[in-house]
Amino acid sequence: MTSTHSTVHRTAGRPGTPAGLPTADEAVAHTLLNCLLREVSGPEHRTAVADGHLLVRLPRRGVLLRVALRRTSLIGAHRFSGPVSERTDDGWSVIGWSRLAEHLHTELSLLTGAGNDEFLDQVASSHRGVAAALALPRPRPAAGSGGDPLTAYLASEQSLVLGHRFHPTPKARGGDPAAWSAYAPEAAASFPLRLLAVRDHLAVEGCAEPGALDPLDRLGPVPEGYRLLPAHPWQYALLRDHPALRAALAGGDVLDLGPGRMPFAATASVRTLYDGDTFLKFSLNVRITNCLRKNARYELEGAVALTRLLEPVFADLSLRFPGCGLLREPAYRSLALPGPDGRPVPGLLEGFGVIVREGLGRHLRPGVTPLLAAAVADEYATGPAHVSRLLAGAGSGASSGSGADASAAAALSWWRDYLELLVPPVLAAYFDHGVVLEPHLQNVLVGVDADGRPSQVLFRDLEGTKLLPGRHSATLTALPAEVAGPLTYDAGRGWDRVVYCLVVNHVAELLAALADLHPGGERALWSEVHRALRTYAERYGCPARLGALLSGGALPAKANLLTRWARTADRRAGYVRLPSPLARDVPTGAARRETVRPGGVRTDGICAQGIRSAR
Repeated sequence: MTSTHSTVHRTAGRPGTPAGLPTADEAVAHTLLNCLLREVSGPEHRTAVADGHLLVRLPRRGVLLRVALRRTSLIGAHRFSGPVSERTDDGWSVIGWSRLAEHLHTELSLLTGAGNDEFLDQVASSHRGVAAALALPRPRPAAGSGGDPLTAYLASEQSLVLGHRFHPTPKARGGDPAAWSAYAPEAAASFPLRLLAVRDHLAVEGCAEPGALDPLDRLGPVPEGYRLLPAHPWQYALLRDHPALRAALAGGDVLDLGPGRMPFAATASVRTLYDGDTFLKFSLNVRITNCLRKNARYELEGAVALTRLLEPVFADLSLRFPGCGLLREPAYRSLALPGPDGRPVPGLLEGFGVIVREGLGRHLRPGVTPLLAAAVADEYATGPAHVSRLLAGAGSGASSGSGADASAAAALSWWRDYLELLVPPVLAAYFDHGVVLEPHLQNVLVGVDADGRPSQVLFRDLEGTKLLPGRHSATLTALPAEVAGPLTYDAGRGWDRVVYCLVVNHVAELLAALADLHPGGERALWSEVHRALRTYAERYGCPARLGALLSGGALPAKANLLTRWARTADRRAGYVRLPSPLARDVPTGAARRETVRPGGVRTDGICAQGIRSAR
């Protein structure tokens, strides 16, 4: 891969990659800066690249910030290095993550005209979570090289030390990490479930097929007239003092059977656990990123409804695009204790809701190791699934030549295979079936062969899967309104979600990890993305929305910072628009016009106006 777009800073070791992990202070500061750049300063044309640094101006706060760059990005998702500095009368002064958070707090207050008294505490909580995760030892079992697939898979789920790099509080879980570290995936947590027995008439459940509830029932025996209801032990600790639950326990309507026998491992979402056979997605009354992670009743019923509806959809997709599959969610169960009005107490029905998700066994091809896509694409190689480790075994026979050229060619070959698996089924689901998949990095498992090459993709988590009402009106009409409403997106919002999850969250982030390994090749990697989209359009048609994407139309990026600031439900999160590197006429190495200004300030397609006046 060749390109005129070069790195602006390099650290020791492989070009474009850091010598080691950042400190917790740096990681939190970089994440805040990512959000600020994407959602506020970038759209307002208040950033510039100068002398190997990114400059970011906060005009309302009257502050100019600077951070060193490891590598610039065609999509504006730059790689940072070291601490953030603030311009003062005496020059540049290093500031910590806390002061940077205070700057954001003030800037956002002035920008929006609204305050947020939770924001700084949430950033501090995230800092505690990052610091706790970085302090843990990082086991590195082999991935995709003939080792135990389950061990490699769980290592990938539990390797995300820093979390979402475009969310201001990715590791905020409240309280002292000592109180929740026993359940944290980055701590390699594995623990038994808390088992309850619920009288038959107080259990609410649904299933898409006979036997779908068996994974719950086999967890342990219950007395006659009861059904087994497992609970996440953290959630049980949060709910055990609820007055209605205490009364039910005292009266024998609910029996506390204690810890189960089988350990379940925490996966990246924290609340979804895996025993090697079945995933169980629990409610958890903890805010993780934007949401309190509770399974509302419409989500419980919606998972089962979508499992039924998506059966023929994925039968078609897997036939047309071999290697893709869906982990279905065919059953749920919860506790329906009546309240004073006779209706189930919402906090307990939601709080104890558990969704059964299929395990990996029925989907994986022989010899394939499943890995979490987010671990493959991580900015730092914190686990064995990182793309740098997969590529170490994937280069043989990929190209002629030697050294850097052969390595770059092998990376491009690997990338083509990956895109061929991931992109077509997502587009076909939308255009041919009216189904909005949510293929962000945490919702996709990539299966790799013994050489680390991609051979399967599995989509998961039906919570974010939506339907276009025009294509599914009969199905939606048959559902209760409170279930049908949250299952839908209109065509425009659905397309934004598809493009954000597929291109901005997933493809761009994995592409960035590859570009870190081959800093001069980012343009070539984006060309492969364009090629994958164009190939789909040539084979299956090019609707107007796909044509706009191919021609370089602006890309939607979910505004996590502004969503968290406004305390908006994640479903209603807004988008900011990013300049696209997909236009055919973009010169090699410059997805956006770059201008060198007097004094060495180069703008990345966004005006540096106002920055020089603050220097």
